[in-house]
Amino acid sequence: MERHDAYGLWPSPLTPAAMAQALRYGGLAWDTSGEHLVWLEARDGHGTLSWGDDSADAPRTLGGDLSVRAGVGYGGGDFTVAHGVAYFVAEGRLFRQPLEPVAIEDARPRPITPAYGGWASPTVSPDGRWVAAVHTYEDRDSLVVVDAEGALWPQVLSGESDFCMQPRWHPSGTQMAWIAWDHPQMPFQGARLVLADVVGGADGLPRLGERTVLAGSSEVAVSQPEFSPDGRYLAYLSDETGWGALYLRDLVTGETRLLAGEEGAEISVPAWVQDMRTYAWSADGEAIYYCRHAEGYAHLWAVHVASGRRFMVPGLETYSHIAQVVASPGGQVACVATGTAVPRRIVSLRPRRGPERVRARSEQETLPPAAISIPQPVRWPSTDGREAYGLFFPPRGAGRPTEGERPPLLVRVHGGPTSQVFAEYSAAVQFFTTRGYAVLEVNYCGSTGYGRAYAQGLCGAWGLADADDAVTGARYIAEQGWADPDRMAIMGGSAGGYTVLQSLIRYPGVFRAGLCLYGVVDLFALAADTHKFERHYTDSLVGPLPAAAAVYRERSPLFHADQIRDPVAVFQGEEDRVVPKEQAEAIVAALRRNGVPHEYHVYPGEGHGWRRAATIEQFYTAALSFLTRHVLYA
Repeated sequence: MERHDAYGLWPSPLTPAAMAQALRYGGLAWDTSGEHLVWLEARDGHGTLSWGDDSADAPRTLGGDLSVRAGVGYGGGDFTVAHGVAYFVAEGRLFRQPLEPVAIEDARPRPITPAYGGWASPTVSPDGRWVAAVHTYEDRDSLVVVDAEGALWPQVLSGESDFCMQPRWHPSGTQMAWIAWDHPQMPFQGARLVLADVVGGADGLPRLGERTVLAGSSEVAVSQPEFSPDGRYLAYLSDETGWGALYLRDLVTGETRLLAGEEGAEISVPAWVQDMRTYAWSADGEAIYYCRHAEGYAHLWAVHVASGRRFMVPGLETYSHIAQVVASPGGQVACVATGTAVPRRIVSLRPRRGPERVRARSEQETLPPAAISIPQPVRWPSTDGREAYGLFFPPRGAGRPTEGERPPLLVRVHGGPTSQVFAEYSAAVQFFTTRGYAVLEVNYCGSTGYGRAYAQGLCGAWGLADADDAVTGARYIAEQGWADPDRMAIMGGSAGGYTVLQSLIRYPGVFRAGLCLYGVVDLFALAADTHKFERHYTDSLVGPLPAAAAVYRERSPLFHADQIRDPVAVFQGEEDRVVPKEQAEAIVAALRRNGVPHEYHVYPGEGHGWRRAATIEQFYTAALSFLTRHVLYA
């Protein structure tokens, strides 16, 4: 007798326990020797620096028992490495540790700053004497310098802006460039590229001379300054054309030119974290390697500085998404890479001179190729004549569904809202597709990757356009016959959790259930209680207070919870500073009063997202149970 397995109930090798074991990769950095590649990996809430060279069979680790993690904003910029020494952030301090210590006393990490405030983006002067970094203390962000041995007290270099990020030394050590911006802008809405001379101070520490703004404004976003190896040029990213492009400033002539970029593709990504690296100079300064993002795919390209000739770098055809590009003085390029069927890896290669080398793998890569769902880019008509974008993942796995049966659909909504989902392997997606769910990941209006106009389209329309795109996307998938219109659910975290609640309020009955992860419930509370980085984010997304108070009330799910009819599961970190747990508790209380079926899961020790293995396992167990009960068996 032929076996039939209902969609959503297929056996899957991706158990909740397996989901908890994957590594997360942070930044990458080559030592100035060009021999050692260092990267950050995190598991079970602990960040570890790993490093290797071309002769090592297995990576070695740094940091000891310390958990490496930067402490400014959403993080990023956790470490750097220069002259055989790693400098990293842990426990509210900057530490140093040689890669290969020659003395016993150097074998352990040693602090070079006091434990106060938060640190990020350390960068070492060319002579190895000084470390500049971003520091935050009592709601003040500054660019700070300390000597590499930690003998002197850190000194402020620049503190005149609300925010700063991505400091870079000129190869001569005589100049420094960085990115600065002020409230109410977010860095991906408007920022400035600042250049200053480095001069000596009376105490021996460097100081900065007069500042010059080279690019950017309150309406143009710039990011990622990088000097050429010979110091002649300063490269940076800007969206002044409407698309994130690569520019080159000649520091001798003052000429600025667009080096790479075109309509329909992005090189930059929104600056949610301190240290993104979507491009890198070649060792000889003749070319720049960069990530070209288009339609959810990201590939490694190169542009010749003199001629402007551009080409895709061969050797990485296996991968559909590239991030954290770094180049070594020895001519190698390394990055974090993933394919539609390949989990994230650390890879390196010598362009045009050999195949890629896999340095590290985030997962065991044991899922059979036949069980991996490959994303399909989709677009559909949304409201007001707009077009929305997304990635559709059909169910793939060991199940044998009944002929004519259509799978349940899970709509996943990313956070930000200024963010994007890419066409890459995602265990969070495959967890559901291997069980027989279809998945739609929505790049709703306001997402990046489709030009500045599309990203700015959510300004004033948050809670409306995003929900419209999620709902019309779900209906589009059902109309194509790819999913069962009577068995659809929606899930999202942070701003995505807000979209989940707005979708359930504005379109009751479209989804059988919603899963809200640390989602925004009360816009008034968000504007008042969130961290400094996003304190004025709602000014552009909703409107400035108090003038827009009526809009805040109209768009806050808390004040319209009586319109929710569909079951809701709420997941929250107890120590969340971005969206405090009081917001989750408020919507749960409203659901209880209104008799709406619901669950509430709060995780001790977690902030804005899950880091601990136990939490990740518990979340996937609870999410699967909730969907089974309210979508499959409803």
